[in-house]
Amino acid sequence: MAKLLRGALVSLRSSEPGDIPELARIRSTPEVYERWGGPGDMAAQVAEDVADPGTETLVIEYEGRVVGAIQWYEEDDPMYRHAGMDLYLDPAYHGKGLGTDAVRTLARHIVHDHGHHRITIDPAADNHAAIRCYSKVGFRPVGVMRRYERAPDGTWHDGLLMDLLAEELIE
Repeated sequence: MAKLLRGALVSLRSSEPGDIPELARIRSTPEVYERWGGPGDMAAQVAEDVADPGTETLVIEYEGRVVGAIQWYEEDDPMYRHAGMDLYLDPAYHGKGLGTDAVRTLARHIVHDHGHHRITIDPAADNHAAIRCYSKVGFRPVGVMRRYERAPDGTWHDGLLMDLLAEELIE
């Protein structure tokens, strides 16, 4: 479990059951649902994510408000040891640098506190805003994963695999 992590703009803290309704509301907004949606009860999906023992879900807070979530996991096999992350942010807070700050804050924690040398992230290949956000932290494109992810409408779309080596982290 991560302690409270402070960035320049946001704080990241462990999620709690009381966060589920607000995270479900954020995930239900059209812009976030397009990337994170799925059939069924959104609150149940968020609760499942929060309870997943293999992934740590942290709440992104800005000015005392829950504005999104960021998740990370570890691959512990010594031959392939690395971490991965993903996030979503309330569209009302897009364009303010909060996503970049959240990614940088978590990347710093993963590298410095957990000793990982490499982090991956996999935005949709057409999610240009997310790709710009991750690039500002030092993530670089590795390749396109064709028909990687199913959209809520059932169509497949490409994903962009990006990675960050510890020494490439832009502070």
